[in-house]
Amino acid sequence: MNFVAFERAKQGTGASRRLRISGKTPGIVYGGSAEPQLIEVDHNALWHALKKEAFHSSVLDMELNGKTSKVLLRDVQYHPFKQLVLHIDFQRVDEKTKLHMKVPLHFSGAEESPAVKVDKCMVNPVVNELDVSCMPSDLPEFIAVDLSKLEKGSSLHLKDIKLPKGVSAVIRGNKQNPVLVSVVAPVVVVETPAEAAPAADAKGKGKGKK
Repeated sequence: MNFVAFERAKQGTGASRRLRISGKTPGIVYGGSAEPQLIEVDHNALWHALKKEAFHSSVLDMELNGKTSKVLLRDVQYHPFKQLVLHIDFQRVDEKTKLHMKVPLHFSGAEESPAVKVDKCMVNPVVNELDVSCMPSDLPEFIAVDLSKLEKGSSLHLKDIKLPKGVSAVIRGNKQNPVLVSVVAPVVVVETPAEAAPAADAKGKGKGKK
């Protein structure tokens, strides 16, 4: 995906407020060997771009002053109750340096799995994105995860999925093989048989006495 940015001359609270009133969003580009660059982006174009998953997880082509450079979206600040982007951060991408990025997981096939189809289990994703490390050219827009083999009593772990070529998962903490998807068995309700009605017996005995 590509977007157009413009150099931003002024900074500060007042300058940023005036920029937003004019329909622009202030931002910054940092990283690499160059100095941080103040930019501004058309708000409406940015708002629609932010609705696309790929804008959050892909290497983007930023056009600035007639030149195109590779960047990653790193941070977005939204207004607490207005549909307004207050500020946006991008990081320059060095094509020869590995990057870390959170990539969305796309699950499919759960309805066809024995766990759901046969045993009526519930399939619950534990995470919806994965922190990965790779070269910029290998960064996937998303990682597809097939759930069609899930069975009752099982879980899907990180080592159960196949990552795209050149991509490795970034493990944090002590969990080397974290659970990605859990399978929950249906709750079985055991009905208690109704007790024999003592009233019926009592009624029968009463009729014999005259």
